[in-house]
Amino acid sequence: MKLIIQIPCLNERETLRNVLEGLPKSVPGIDVIETLVIDDGSTDGTAMLAADLHVDHVVRHKQNRGLAAAFATGLDSCLRRGADIIVNIDGDGQYSGSDIPNLVKPIVIGDADIVVGDRAPETNRRQSRTKRFLYRIGRFAVGYLCGRDMPDPVSGFRAISRQVALRTHIVTGFSYTIESLLQAVSKGFAVQFVPIQTNVVNRPSRLFRSLPQFLWYSGTTLLRVFFMFRPLSILLSLSGLLFLVGVIPIVRFLIFWAVGDDDGHIQSLVLGGVLTVLSSVVAIAGLLGDLIATNRQLLESSLERIKELEVKHSLQTAMETIEHETQFQA
Repeated sequence: MKLIIQIPCLNERETLRNVLEGLPKSVPGIDVIETLVIDDGSTDGTAMLAADLHVDHVVRHKQNRGLAAAFATGLDSCLRRGADIIVNIDGDGQYSGSDIPNLVKPIVIGDADIVVGDRAPETNRRQSRTKRFLYRIGRFAVGYLCGRDMPDPVSGFRAISRQVALRTHIVTGFSYTIESLLQAVSKGFAVQFVPIQTNVVNRPSRLFRSLPQFLWYSGTTLLRVFFMFRPLSILLSLSGLLFLVGVIPIVRFLIFWAVGDDDGHIQSLVLGGVLTVLSSVVAIAGLLGDLIATNRQLLESSLERIKELEVKHSLQTAMETIEHETQFQA
């Protein structure tokens, strides 16, 4: 069984050496361990350092494309290199490589398809109260979408089986964590969380520059994911609420009309009519969103088959190349 540890990097020259040195040399149940660095447009020579440190594979983006794109590039590269399990770990040293065996174990023994490192962010006193509160809101929202508790859905330290990687398609630009997790759950994969230790990272985050920017990006990403996976239930709930609110002024007008005192209350009828019509529009939007989501699932199924064929072709080509080189040397 082959494990590839992928490390997305953006200007991580100062920390990459320590991250690589902390990776395990062997993991129970794993025959081959390789490393892959995804250089997301670094300007400090991260890719050159990775090559000097004898990283097995280095993939470069010519310019910065964001963490989600780097993660997706890493998955594709790992699959093409024959990975059975992929571990994603950040290049800033936040996570400890010593936890990788614990992440991989549930997949090796067949108990899980994706394993996420749980940092227990809601009780981490190194985080501000505001961040702990925001983590709690995010946990509730993602748990609602998944239908089960998700202790740390934004943790980027995770192990992913080959089957999950083949069926993961990242479309949001800010971060991959929530979207990939929801995709795995919606497709019936088993998800587990295991407790991990974290290290203090002193440098500012390169994913966002300030808390308001983090809130904006996280909020828009979460909203987009909501409508990607639950458009019908969300919009029907909103439609029902608008309908109930709209009925109240209509009933008020009818009561006055029944007692012969409808003069001056036409505004209630207009307001109620507008709200009930808006309710119908939202319900129709929910149905259209559900149809679009269904179509997206069909397209993803086709894309997964194409990706699997491409991966098989890449592996076959690599094997033929190795055989040819062996024969040539002989």
